[in-house]
Order: sequence, then structure tokens, then C-alpha cells
Amino acid sequence: MGNASNDSQSEDCETRQWLPPGESPAISSVMFSAGVLGNLIALALLARRWRGDVGCSAGRRSSLSLFHVLVTELVFTDLLGTCLISPVVLASYARNQTLVALAPESRACTYFAFAMTFFSLATMLMLFAMALERYLSIGHPYFYQRRVSRSGGLAVLPVIYAVSLLFCSLPLLDYGQYVQYCPGTWCFIRHGRTAYLQLYATLLLLLIVSVLACNFSVILNLIRMHRRSRRSRCGPSLGSGRGGPGARRRGERVSMAEETDHLILLAIMTITFAVCSLPFTIFAYMNETSSRKEKWDLQALRFLSINSIIDPWVFAILRPPVLRLMRSVLCCRISLRTQDATQTSCSTQSDASKQADL
Repeated sequence: MGNASNDSQSEDCETRQWLPPGESPAISSVMFSAGVLGNLIALALLARRWRGDVGCSAGRRSSLSLFHVLVTELVFTDLLGTCLISPVVLASYARNQTLVALAPESRACTYFAFAMTFFSLATMLMLFAMALERYLSIGHPYFYQRRVSRSGGLAVLPVIYAVSLLFCSLPLLDYGQYVQYCPGTWCFIRHGRTAYLQLYATLLLLLIVSVLACNFSVILNLIRMHRRSRRSRCGPSLGSGRGGPGARRRGERVSMAEETDHLILLAIMTITFAVCSLPFTIFAYMNETSSRKEKWDLQALRFLSINSIIDPWVFAILRPPVLRLMRSVLCCRISLRTQDATQTSCSTQSDASKQADL
């Protein structure tokens, strides 16, 4: 009886033509406004970096790295997804009709579901590309310098879009199916019949794990860089002129600071996506006949949508001064803990050298 009740309820949600009484567009409107505003602010800040980079003279260091090119592509993807998905939901509320009833042959429903899966996957692939770039930059610097270029980063976006397009088109080719869910303002991959929904969720999980693995490797390499720079302080300083050890150590400190800033930004974006995708993952792996609440399904979708809203605000808020503050807080205890050990090591080496001279 319970399974039959759930099946009839599911069929009712899939074919419903009118929204239930009491449905409000307030949450969708706030999410749409916050997403557009945040992405526009982030793009404006990135545009300033692009203009500053173009204005740099040939002798100055480029201010826009490959990482920032990928961040720009991520923000653009989030903005495009917000502008292409949210208006459909707002139109549904405005006409008090479900997505199935908005257009003939459920085209609005199919469009919404395809766009939702496409941009969610594209966002996660962008985060993976950013994590891989950091991993290669820190862990394999020689390969990175030879094979990876900023212009090559411009090709990442069309490649990711092509992969996402192919994968998300499978339901249009009868592997999987896009259907409407209650209360009728969203559509997504259908439970059951094929394992496509679980396959999609598994792909997102694998990408999240890969990003976390890359970030963990970057953290280990940054710790090694910190230890090397700490040991170098014990060495003799032969001058601080151009090309001297003093200049090299300053360059290492600047490079490590930049890498730490990038890691903090990427880590927060990754944690955000992992948290936002957790309800969807639970939704994807739940049995179709299990007792699920309509509101829970809707919340899972909203959590997945929130990621594209939070990402640009993370970038807009974590400006260089804020990142420097966070870096100083994170590194303060390590520096205090290692300062005494460094001084002890240096004094021990100095005493040993004096005894050797005697």
C-alpha cells in the first residue's frame, strides 16, 4: 500500500498542471537576485584585474595568473546558469503553472532539467580544473612551466562545456529521463528505470574527492616549501642584491603567500560545493519507493543551486587584504611554534661551525 501510494504521488507530481495553493516565489526571487548580483560583482573585480594585467609594462610581473583565468570562467558559468535557469521558475510562479504546463510537450521541464544538470556538472569540472592547476603548479613546477599556459586556460571552458553537454544529453537519447518533481517548479533526472541519476551523483562525488586530493597534495607541498624556507634562514646571507640569496628568499615567500591565498579560495569553494551537493547525493541514492517528503526533494535542489550563488560572493569577499588576514591567522601558530626551533637550529649550526674553525 505504501509503495502504491508513493507511486501515485510521484505520477501526480510528474503530470501536475497547476501549482498548489500557498506556493511563494520569495525564495526563488532572492536566490536569483543574490546570484546575479554576486556574479556581476565578481566579474567586475576580475575585469579590474584583467585591465591591470593589460596595463602592465613588459618588465613587470603579470598580475593575472592562470588560476584567475579559471576563476573568471567559473564565475561566468555560474552567472550564465543563474540567468538561464531561474527565470523559468519565476515564470512558473507568475503564471501559477507547473513547468510541464508552461510549454507544449513538457519542453520547459526538459529545458530546466537539462540546464540544471549541465551547469552543476560544469561548475564541479571547473573546480576540478582549478584544483588540478594548483596541484601542477606546486607539485610539478617544471612540467607546469613548460606545458601549461594562461592562453591554454581559455580552452578549458569549451572543453568542459563539451563534456557536460555530452553527459547531460544522455536522457535526451533515452538513457534516463527528465521528469517534474513536486510542487511543479523544478524538473530533474527521474528515479529508477535506469541508473543515470546514481551515475550522475557518483561522477560529482568522484570530482569532489579528486579536488580534495589535489588540495591535500598542495597543502603538503606548501608545508615542504615552508620548511625549506625556514632552513634557508640559517644559511649565510651573501647579499640582498638582484639575484642574490636574499632576493631569492623574498621571491619564495611571495610565491608561497600567493599559493596559500589561492588554496584558501579554492578550499572554501570546494567545501561549499561539497556541502551543497550532499543533500542532492542523498536524494540521488535514496530508493524511489522510500518515503520522501516533497519539501526535502525541493530543498536538495535548492542546496545544489545555492553553490552558484555562494561562489562569486566568496571571491568578492575574500579580497587580497582578507586573504592576507586569514593567511596570517592560519600561519601564525606554525610560525610561533617553529621560530624557537629555527633559532635553536641556527645557533647550533653556528656553534658547530665555530668549533670546526678552531
